[in-house]
Amino acid sequence: LSALQLSSLARLLKETLLESREREYEDIDKKYVVVQTRVRFLSDVIDDLELYARSIEEALLKYHQSKIKEINERIAELWGATYQGRDIESIEIESKSVVRGSKKLFEYAVYMVKNHARLQMRSRCSAGQKALAALVIRMALAEAFCTGCGVLALDEPTTNLDQENKVALVYSLVQIIKYRREQKNFQLVVITHDDEFGRLVGFVGELERS
Repeated sequence: LSALQLSSLARLLKETLLESREREYEDIDKKYVVVQTRVRFLSDVIDDLELYARSIEEALLKYHQSKIKEINERIAELWGATYQGRDIESIEIESKSVVRGSKKLFEYAVYMVKNHARLQMRSRCSAGQKALAALVIRMALAEAFCTGCGVLALDEPTTNLDQENKVALVYSLVQIIKYRREQKNFQLVVITHDDEFGRLVGFVGELERS
């Protein structure tokens, strides 16, 4: 190519670049306003979502705390009416919020109470105490979350219970039946190989009705 041709190509290239740059920045002020509006809108949306998430989390925490309180009150009633020993006045569930990674979780532990002193039940109670505690907690949970549910099912509830606590459990179950008597769809289902327990439930129930 000659020097004239190179000069002409260089001029054409420069004009083309200028033209393309002019098209690229055409209405740049309007485009800037649109982009800024989107950024501000998205920022406000993110702030609102974070606010809603915190509000929901606080509401759930309050609900959780109120339910734990309700459950523990019912546990204390059932334990006091059922457990015949003198070494444990009551039991209660303790929950605490923990953070693992990016998740917030609840951890639970069962405590036994005596003279306002609290100790975890794990590894500190007998098999019978453990069985009764599990049964009482499940019954309290059912009462707290399934008030409209018509079925309470117990599978071998007298396992590891001594005679005194077995009889006390019968009276507690009869009281639950009495309490739920007005609920038309209520049924108590007990799965057991303990014939004596079945007879006691029937006998005490008849006494309550007479």
